[in-house]
Amino acid sequence: MVSTSIRRAAAKRLRANTMPHERALWRALKELPVDGTHFRRQAPIGPYVVDFLCPAAHLVVELDGGHHNEDETAKRDRERQLWLEQEGYRVVRFWNSEITGDLTAVLERIYVELHGSREAKIEPMKHRRQR
Repeated sequence: MVSTSIRRAAAKRLRANTMPHERALWRALKELPVDGTHFRRQAPIGPYVVDFLCPAAHLVVELDGGHHNEDETAKRDRERQLWLEQEGYRVVRFWNSEITGDLTAVLERIYVELHGSREAKIEPMKHRRQR
């Protein structure tokens, strides 16, 4: 297993070099009416670094570019998603083109994943920081 300091350094490097689609989604996620919690970007979880994480909801949001269609990358994505799901996380994936094409639909889907439906009343979420 990769050490915690190495994973944190990798996450920090990824945050410093975000892609335009990640920046657009990050700005939009900060505007979501999610009372009592927040999203983290490039968050380390176990041996992986995920694009976005809502710790209170155990929700992982991943953005995929065209290279995720390649067989080897798709296989790694499946293995990674399976590991995250076994650890109790829900994983939602979006293509970069969805961010550019219809960001509102992406945000609606994330909202539904957080709250159960578009009409759901927002409930405060809490999470405990793990050390």
